[in-house]
Amino acid sequence: MTQVWLSLGSNINRDKNIHAAIEQLGAQFGSLLISPIYESQAVGFEGEDFFNLVIGIQTNMSISELASQLHAIEVKQGRKRSSTKFAPRTLDIDLLTYGDKEICEGTIKLPRDEITRYAFVLKPLADVAGSEIHPLTQQSYQQLWDAFNKSDQPLWLTTLQPNI
Repeated sequence: MTQVWLSLGSNINRDKNIHAAIEQLGAQFGSLLISPIYESQAVGFEGEDFFNLVIGIQTNMSISELASQLHAIEVKQGRKRSSTKFAPRTLDIDLLTYGDKEICEGTIKLPRDEITRYAFVLKPLADVAGSEIHPLTQQSYQQLWDAFNKSDQPLWLTTLQPNI
């Protein structure tokens, strides 16, 4: 089994979509490691605030199988893919890491570079996997968070609790 970290985000029907994603991931992968849920402003566009969290799963699926399953969950929650990268989302599930591997397979590049670029990805990842080492930087996620410039990307804990 491979440890995989996923980043989830929603700014449309946030409570419903985050809870539905957690439920579907749990049904598919069993035990989940779930970070606290954070709220942050939209990045790259004007829009409603996002709920973000990181979930850890264990899987034997290949990268392509896993990506297909994650896309199916997004679609089930009403996700419509467009060419616009920064836009409102019913649900966004991004594959962050696949074990400690560096992977470039089609459009999938892991570890995902958003880990070191966005507070809404790095903070929840540091919460659940703080001692794990980033495959490229060779720093722990907690070390990366400690060094992160937090002033440009504020985020705050929500009262939303996972429904597991």
